[in-house]
Amino acid sequence: MKTLTAIKKLVLVTMVLTFASSCLSDDDPIVVEQPETIAEIAVVTPQLSSLVAALNRADLVETLDGSGQFTVFAPTNAAFASFLAANGFASLEEVPADALEQILLNHVISTELKSTDLSTGYEKTLATEASSNANLSLYINTSSGVQLNGNASVTNADIDATNGVIHIVDAVIGLPTIVDFALADDTFSTLVSALTRSDLTFDYVTTLSTPNGTSPAPFTVFAPTNDAFASLLNELELSSLSEIDEPTLKAALDSHAIAGANVISSDLIDNMTVTTLGGDITANVSGGPTLTDSNGRMSNIVVTDVQAANGVIHVIDKVVLPKLPDNIVSKALSTPDLSNLVAALQAADGDLVNILSGSGPFTVLAPTNAAFDTFLTNNGFTALGDVPTDVLAQILLNHVISGKFMSSDLTAFGNGYISTEAIGTANNKMSMFFNASNGVTFNGISSVTSADIEVTNGVIHIVDHVIGLPTVVDHATANPGFSSLVAALGAADGDLVNVLSGTGPFTVLAPDDTAFTTFLNGTPLANVPTDALANILLNHVLSGVTTSSDLTSAGAGYTNTSASGPDMSNLSLYFNASSNVMFNGVSTVTQADVIASNGIIHAIDAVIDIPTVVTFALADPNFSTLLSALTELTPATDFASILSRTEGMNGDGINPNFTVFAPTNAAFDMLSSIPEEATLTNILLHHVVAEANVRSGDLTPNGDTTATSLEGDNITITLPGSGTNTADITDGAGNTDIGVIAVDVQAGNGVIHVVNKVLLPSN
Repeated sequence: MKTLTAIKKLVLVTMVLTFASSCLSDDDPIVVEQPETIAEIAVVTPQLSSLVAALNRADLVETLDGSGQFTVFAPTNAAFASFLAANGFASLEEVPADALEQILLNHVISTELKSTDLSTGYEKTLATEASSNANLSLYINTSSGVQLNGNASVTNADIDATNGVIHIVDAVIGLPTIVDFALADDTFSTLVSALTRSDLTFDYVTTLSTPNGTSPAPFTVFAPTNDAFASLLNELELSSLSEIDEPTLKAALDSHAIAGANVISSDLIDNMTVTTLGGDITANVSGGPTLTDSNGRMSNIVVTDVQAANGVIHVIDKVVLPKLPDNIVSKALSTPDLSNLVAALQAADGDLVNILSGSGPFTVLAPTNAAFDTFLTNNGFTALGDVPTDVLAQILLNHVISGKFMSSDLTAFGNGYISTEAIGTANNKMSMFFNASNGVTFNGISSVTSADIEVTNGVIHIVDHVIGLPTVVDHATANPGFSSLVAALGAADGDLVNVLSGTGPFTVLAPDDTAFTTFLNGTPLANVPTDALANILLNHVLSGVTTSSDLTSAGAGYTNTSASGPDMSNLSLYFNASSNVMFNGVSTVTQADVIASNGIIHAIDAVIDIPTVVTFALADPNFSTLLSALTELTPATDFASILSRTEGMNGDGINPNFTVFAPTNAAFDMLSSIPEEATLTNILLHHVVAEANVRSGDLTPNGDTTATSLEGDNITITLPGSGTNTADITDGAGNTDIGVIAVDVQAGNGVIHVVNKVLLPSN
């Protein structure tokens, strides 16, 4: 035996040295045969005597004394003593010889690796796994010294031998289990945390430590890295592993393990069904080994064949998940009639697949394949790829509603508006009109054909038409409560339907059917002159976007409509948001902020007729004293009728227009008292210029404009005004401290300019 040979060499060395010392002169050379192989060095190293004994018992001396190059991690005597005590052996003789052989071979690598050659990672030892005869792996960690399989450290490195190198270690390196590698390699620290979570109903550590030859060993484990778990938490929108419920975590961990098989990488083939404890996954090798779980998620196998004594580990970069309940995207993927929707989601801007895979909840109106085909044909596209991706994204988002709305919820509401995730005018979320009076329809064009498909992040309703981005006309057409408005738009001059289908943006004050019924008062719509009808409708249209919050924040004031007054001036509209939102004192908003692609609609409860100057006096509370003066304080003169004249508004050649200088309540408060009727009548007449619609732009710039009032005295308007006044006025009595503080409140029969003092005639 080689051990005997090594001992004989030592005896020979000793005898030669003794003989030489007694017989040779001091000048004669002494030739000594030195130990050279790994086995010989071990024999002459006192702290390795237990290793030598173990090698001798396992009949491995010849292996380490022969040719070849080896790296041996040599446990000290103290290391062997600890090993025996920890495993309940009184001596090496009690260790089964075959087990001892594998343990010793687990300290040997069949290549020479000096300490400078070692790096963090896995090497193969001469020990083997029983079922496959595959060489065991050894995990080397060089982050702080050199540590092996997490339990043995190199204490003396780089002892050179003729057939390799010895590194002395402080512990016997036992045959590693799957768990040993997971504990040793920090790459798997999150996996260890998952496997050892206290609420798990299965003891993974004990099971995966089962010795080979005992059911259910051996194992094949696909081990996710820490980065893989971090990616999973991001995917699931969770902040920590503890947020994953126990059943889901257990099912996921089961999906990473095969029991009863040591499947090495060379056993894998393309489209191979791999049956894990948690269900089937699919392996492929072309282009690099991968796993695909039942959710279609692909993991790359980044390290293969980390061989333990009771199984093998393959390292993966994405956590495998068991078949989970469908979310919106996975349900669409598994529904053949939604394949065009899936293709559209993948083609559109905005990463919609990930958005709709998020936590939600969402309500998705999912158009069928036929619905997409019709949409493409109607819009002149030959294929989905012809649709601009940004437009496609908005169209798809117009089918997505934040929140979960079952068909029963919509039925309970009856009908109304809901916001989609598409962006309408002025960056507001697009509105969608739903009607559940007979089935469920959206925007009047798309009906639900299959409702209430519940998924983990919301609900899907399959619909029969793609729902385009609605204009204000589309919204009016979709809502049956606006049928009279739609009819009026179609009947009026000016092709208003096409106008309001244009780019806009518009703000439309939309009277409902009841409002039109009241306004027409039995007169058929066909009997209303089409030009007059067009102007009335345009009096409900504002240029630009005005939201309810814009009106509320302003409180009250004037804006212009698209209707035409005298000299083609745009008519004014008075709004008051002190209690709800009211226009011209006659019409209240009943449904605000219906967002379209080219504007916004506010539903109102009354048609807003062409205003007279009296309309504004009635509507604006700043003129309440003026209104009282024109009516109850001057009963002998019917100012209301006079100033409400509308002759000529239909182009009959008569000029009924007035220019009214309207004193505010504060202006009347400056009088010591309200004069008696006769005087007050003259004063009021002194504020009106007849048969003239004098706007601020008609006044002489940087000069005076003189006009005769209905009372008979002249008034003079001077531009520019002093201080904050737009203009100054000299009245019939010669007062020059009167200021025009607001101009051009345009009515259908004249214009109002607001003044801060009451004008007085000469008498």
